[in-house]
This record gives sequence, structure tokens and C-alpha cells, in this order.
Amino acid sequence: MKNVKLLTRLLFVAILFTACSNDDDAPTPVNEEEVITTLTVKLIPSGGGSEISMIYRDLDGPDGPNDPVITTTSDLATGITYNGTIRVENETESPAENITEEVEEEDLEHQFFYTPGGGLSVTTTYSNFDADGNPLGTQFTLTAGAASSGTLTFTLRHEPTKPNSGLSDAGGETDISATFDVTVQ
Repeated sequence: MKNVKLLTRLLFVAILFTACSNDDDAPTPVNEEEVITTLTVKLIPSGGGSEISMIYRDLDGPDGPNDPVITTTSDLATGITYNGTIRVENETESPAENITEEVEEEDLEHQFFYTPGGGLSVTTTYSNFDADGNPLGTQFTLTAGAASSGTLTFTLRHEPTKPNSGLSDAGGETDISATFDVTVQ
């Protein structure tokens, strides 16, 4: 009886060690989420004129005690189409890390969304796309409509469902969302 118990224990230990030594079950590396402190939107009028900058800067992050600093250099002009670019950075590092490069390299896993609110008369169109032909959105066009005012929100989603019909069904996680007060005149 002792031999049977000993043999059973040895067999159990052998199975246990064999099951634990399988290298095929090694964990996949985790892609760390990027820290984004700053979102800068540049709008260049297609017919020439002065560039407009919108900057959202939150150096202590969304959970920090300080509110973000939000600036817009100028109002939009009615009937003008602007070529837009978005740059996201981590300014907690010196020099600041350009996160836009990572977003564009991982284009299948990211998408920017543009959301006008409060009666703001603007339309937006994506100008760059991911490797599968779905919108990425670091480049876009914005056409200012009638005189109006409201908000314009830029949202970067990580791992959204693509294709999607907009932010409402995109899913994923928000990397950054920045809202600007905008006037068209």
C-alpha cells in the first residue's frame, strides 16, 4: 500500500512540474498606456491667412488638483475651410515626448473624434486613415459655417471598434478628451 501511495504522489508531482513548465503559455507583453498632458490643434486656412492654435495643457493629469489651461488664439471665419493637425505630448518629460508618433504607428488601435456642441456651426472630415482604411484623425479638415459659438471637443480613443459611426459606438478607452470654446464670426 505504501508503494502505491508513493507512486501516486510521484506521478502527481511529475504532472504538476510538466504542466508548469510549458513556455507556450508565457504572458504577452503589456503595452503601457501613454501619459498625455497636452493636446495641440493647429488650423491653417486653406486660402491662406493666420494659423489658429487650440491648446489643452494639464500638466498634473486629469486626477491632479489643478485645472487644465485651455487657450485658443483666434476665432474661426465663416465659410473658411481649415486644414487641421493634432499633436499630443507628454510634457512631464524633458524634452516633451511626442505621443502623436506612437498614435500614428499604432494607427489600428487609435482614432480621434471631433464633436461640435452648443450650436457651433462647423463640419469636420478625416484626412488620414489607418492601415485598414478606417479614420485615424491626426489630420482633418474643418469648415466653419454660419456665425455661431459653442464647444468643439477632440477625443482620442484607444482600441476603438473600427469601423464605427462615431464616438457613441466606438467603444475603447479615452486617452484624452479636450473641449474648447469656439466662435465662428
